[in-house]
Amino acid sequence: MGAIIFSLGKWLGGLVFLISLLGYSGVGSAEVAEGRAQTALHMLDYIGVDYPEFVQGGQALNAEEYQEQLEFAREVLGIVEQLPVTLQKGGIEEQAHQLLALIEEKGPGDRVAMVADQLRWDIIRAYQIEIAPQQAPDLSVAEALYQAQCATCHGAEGYGDGPAAEGMEPEPTNFHEQARQEQRSIYSLFSTITLGVPGTAMPSFKQPLSEHKRWALAFYVSTLITTAEEQQTGAALWQQGIGKEAFPDLQALASQTPQEVGARYGEESRQVLAYLRSAPALLDSEKAPLDLSLEGLEKSLNAYREGHHERAQQLAVEAYLEGFELVETSLNTVAPNLRSHIEQEMMAYRALIRKGAPVESLESQQGKLQGLLNQAREQLDEAELSTTAIALSSLTIILREGLEAVLIVGAIISFLIRSGRRDALIYVHLGWIPALVLGVATWFAATYLISISGASRELTEGIAALISAAILLYVGFWLHSKAYAKGWRAFLAKQVRGALNKRTLGALALLSFLAVYREVFETVLFYQALWTQAGPEGRGAVLGGFGAGVGVLLLVSGLIFYYSVRLPIKLFFGVTSVILALLAVILAGKGVGALQEAGMIPVDAVAFPSMPALGIYPNWQVLLLQGGVLVAIIAGFAYTHFASQRTPSPDNA
Repeated sequence: MGAIIFSLGKWLGGLVFLISLLGYSGVGSAEVAEGRAQTALHMLDYIGVDYPEFVQGGQALNAEEYQEQLEFAREVLGIVEQLPVTLQKGGIEEQAHQLLALIEEKGPGDRVAMVADQLRWDIIRAYQIEIAPQQAPDLSVAEALYQAQCATCHGAEGYGDGPAAEGMEPEPTNFHEQARQEQRSIYSLFSTITLGVPGTAMPSFKQPLSEHKRWALAFYVSTLITTAEEQQTGAALWQQGIGKEAFPDLQALASQTPQEVGARYGEESRQVLAYLRSAPALLDSEKAPLDLSLEGLEKSLNAYREGHHERAQQLAVEAYLEGFELVETSLNTVAPNLRSHIEQEMMAYRALIRKGAPVESLESQQGKLQGLLNQAREQLDEAELSTTAIALSSLTIILREGLEAVLIVGAIISFLIRSGRRDALIYVHLGWIPALVLGVATWFAATYLISISGASRELTEGIAALISAAILLYVGFWLHSKAYAKGWRAFLAKQVRGALNKRTLGALALLSFLAVYREVFETVLFYQALWTQAGPEGRGAVLGGFGAGVGVLLLVSGLIFYYSVRLPIKLFFGVTSVILALLAVILAGKGVGALQEAGMIPVDAVAFPSMPALGIYPNWQVLLLQGGVLVAIIAGFAYTHFASQRTPSPDNA
C-alpha cells in the first residue's frame, strides 16, 4: 500500500492513454482558429477607427500610421486565408482582398471603415466568435484594476497623461477623446486589453489578468467618456422602457459602438448605452436552465449547418451541462422516465454530430429534443408549487452526491480505528475538510469571479472519479489480502500499523479529498438551480430537504462506525474490501460518464439498463471499463483467497 502514490503517477499516464483510446477529441484546432479570428477582428477594429483619421482626400496625413494600416490589412488577409473552410470563407477572403486594395489606393476613409466593419461582422458570424462576457463583470473592482494596471500610462482619469506617458510614440490613448471613443465598442476595448497593440507600448494583459477582469476593465474604460449626468439621463430612459430593443442582452451591449447605436436607434438609445455600460448587471442572463438548453441546441444546429462540426459539438455539450443537467434532479422527482429519455436523446444528438450525419438527421433529432424539453418544462411548471416535490428534490441531491463520499471517508476512518491508528485520523480530516471548503470556494469563484464551464466541471469530476477508482481498487485488494491472515493481533501489531507510513497516510488523505471535492462543487450548483426554481415560497422546502438529507448522511455515518467496531476484525476487513472494490466499479463508470458529458469521450449507445446511481450508463465505453474492473476484482480476490490457503500463519512466519 505504501507504493500507492507512485502508482498514482502511472495511473495518470494511463488515464491519458485511456482517453485517447476511447476516442478523445479535443477542441485545440477550434481554439486556435478562434484565436486567429479574434486577432483579425482586433486589427479590423483599428483599421475602422484609425484609417479615416490618417488618410483623407487620397493623401496619407501620417506616413507611419498609414504603413501600419497597410500592415494590419495584410495581416488580416493572411489570417483569413488560414481560417478553416466554411460556406462563407470565399466571400470573407474576397472582402479581405478588397479592403487591402482600398487601403493601397488610399481610398475614402468612410468606405474603408464600412468594408472593415462588414468584414468584422462576417467573421464573427461565420466562426461564431464570442464577443461578450458570459456574465456581467463586477465593476466594483474595475477602478482599482485600472489604477493598478493602466493609470501609469493612460493617467489616473484616462486622459493619456500618466507618469510613464512622456516620450511615448504613439502617445497612450486618451479615453476622453470623443470622436475616437464614439467608434469603440466594449468588445474592441476588451480585444485591445487582451491582445495588446503591436508596435506600441500597449502590452497584452491576457496572462496577468483573468478574462473576467479584462472584461471589467473594458467596461470601466468605456464609461470614462460619459458624465454622471449622462448616465442618470440614460437610467431614466431605461426605466421608461427605452433601449430594450437595442440592448436585449450583454452581447448587444458589448458589441455596439455609441456611433452605431445613435445612427440605428436614435440619441435616446445612445444615452441608454452610456448608462448600461456602467450597470451591465441589468442585462445579465437569468435564463432558466431549459431555456439555455433550447438556445444552445439551436446554436449547435446552426453551427453544424455552416460546417462547424467541432463548434456544434461544443455547443451541444454546453446545452446539456449549462442547462438540462441543473434540473435533472427536480425532473427526476416528477418524471424519471422523461429525464432518462432526454438524457439519452441528447447523447444521441452529440453522436450524430461526431459521426458527421446529414443535416436533416440532426434537424430531426433537434426537433425531437425541443419537444421533450418543452414537455419537461410543463412537468416542472405543474410541480412548481408542490413543496413535497421541492423537498424531495433537495433531499435527493444531498443523498446522491454525498453518499459515496460518506462511504469512502467512513471506511477509511473505520479502518484506521480498527488498526489502532487513531493518531492517523488527522490525515483523513486534512483531506475532506479542505475539500469541503475548497469546493464551496470554487463555486463562489465560478459564480462571481471567473468563468468555469460545465465541461471543465465535468472534466474535473471525471478525472477525480477515475483516480479515486484506481486508489479504491488498490486499497480494496490490499485489505482483501489481509482478510485471510491468521493471528490477527500479531499481524496488526507487526504489519498493518507498521505499513501505515507517511506516504500511505498521504494517499488516504488524497483519497478523502477527492471523494469529497468531486461532489461539493456540483452539489452547490444543483442547489443553486433548485433555489431559483423553488422561488421565495419554496425555499423553506429546499432547506428542509437539505436538512433531512444531512440527517440521513449522519445516520449512515453513525451506522458505519457502530457496526465496524463490532464486526470481527477479519470480517470487517473482508466486508470493507468488497465495499471499496464495488465503489471503484461505480466511480469508474461515473468517471467515464462525466468525461462523456464533457464531450471528451464519445458515446456509442447499447441496449442496456441505465442506473446512474451505480455509474451504469448504456454505452460501450462505460460498460467495457466497468466490466474490465469487475473482472479484475473477481480475479484478484480469487487469487488472494487461493494464495492464502498456501500461506503460513503470521504467527508462524
